Amino acid sequence: MSIKNIGIIGVGGVGGYFGGKLCRLQTDDSGIRVSFVARGEHLRVIQESGLLLASEGDGEQVCRPALATNDFRELPPLDLCLICVKEFDLSAALTALAPLVGENTMLLPLLNGVDVHSRVRSVIQNPKAVVLPACVYVGTHIERPGMVRQKGGSCRILFGLDPQRSDYDPQELISLFDQAGIKSEWTSDIQVEIWRKFIFICAYGLVSAACGKTLGEIVRDPGLLAEVRGIMTEASALARASGVRLPDDIVEKSLLKARDFPSTAKTSFQRDFERPDRLDERDLFGGAMLRLAERLSIEVPATRAVFAELIKRKPVQTEGGSLNRR
Repeated sequence: MSIKNIGIIGVGGVGGYFGGKLCRLQTDDSGIRVSFVARGEHLRVIQESGLLLASEGDGEQVCRPALATNDFRELPPLDLCLICVKEFDLSAALTALAPLVGENTMLLPLLNGVDVHSRVRSVIQNPKAVVLPACVYVGTHIERPGMVRQKGGSCRILFGLDPQRSDYDPQELISLFDQAGIKSEWTSDIQVEIWRKFIFICAYGLVSAACGKTLGEIVRDPGLLAEVRGIMTEASALARASGVRLPDDIVEKSLLKARDFPSTAKTSFQRDFERPDRLDERDLFGGAMLRLAERLSIEVPATRAVFAELIKRKPVQTEGGSLNRR
C-alpha cells in the first residue's frame, strides 16, 4: 500500500471512532503511522494513555496513535487525511493543513454539509490532491477526555469521485478501510447521498435549535413540523436546481426519519446552539442554504425565517466574532 502516513484532524466523536480503528493497522510490517490532531485535556489524556474507544461491536479498546499533537507542523507529509473538525474550525484547520498536502494526498472531509467539498478546494488548491466528497453515519461522542463512545448509527462512510480527479481509483482506500474494520461504500452519485442526509439534519437541526424542542415534540406539533417540511422542500428544490437527482419522495421520507430516534432526542446542532460557551454550525446549514438560494435566484422563506430566529436568540459567538453571517 502507498498509504502510510494517515492524519486525523479533529479527534471528537467521528475522528476518534474512525481514527481509533485506523490505529489497528500500525504494525512494523505495514509501515502505517496514524497521527491525531486534537487539543486541550482530550489531547493530554491521549498523549499519556492513548484513546479509549468504546463501541457496540468491539467493546473497549485502547488506541495509540504514532503521534498526538495540537501543532500541524509536527505532522509528516500525509498520504491520507480524515478531516473531522466542526465547520467553525474548518478554515483554520485547512490553512494549517495545506503545506502538508502533496500531489497524491487523499483528503476525506467527514463533515455534514453540501458545500464542504468546495470549501476544502478553496483552500487546498493543489490540483493533484484528491478531495473526496463524503458523508458519514455514526453515533459517537466524547464521553470524557481521552474516551470516545459509539452507540447507534450504521458506522459507515460513503464517498465518491472528486470532480477534479476523475482518474482516481478508490480501491486502495476501500481496502485500507476493510482492513481497519471500517464500513465504507463508494458511490457513483455521492451528491445524492450528501443531500439526502443534509435535508434531514438541516431542517430538523435549524427548527429544533430555533424552538428549543426535542425531535419528539416537533413531530407532535403540526406547526413546527410544517416549518421542518418547508425547509426540506426548499432544500430539495435547491438540490434539484443544482443538478442533483433526488427521489421524488425525499421530503416525506426525511420527515419520517425523526420517528426512528427517541422522542427526547435533540439534534447535535441544537445541543451546540443551547450552550452559551460553544460555537455552532448554523453557517453550515442555514448560511449555506441562503447563499445557494441567492446564487440560484430561488426563494427560501421558511429557511430565512428560522435562520433569523437563530440570530435573534444567539446573535454573537462567545469566542469572538458575529454569528450573523450568510
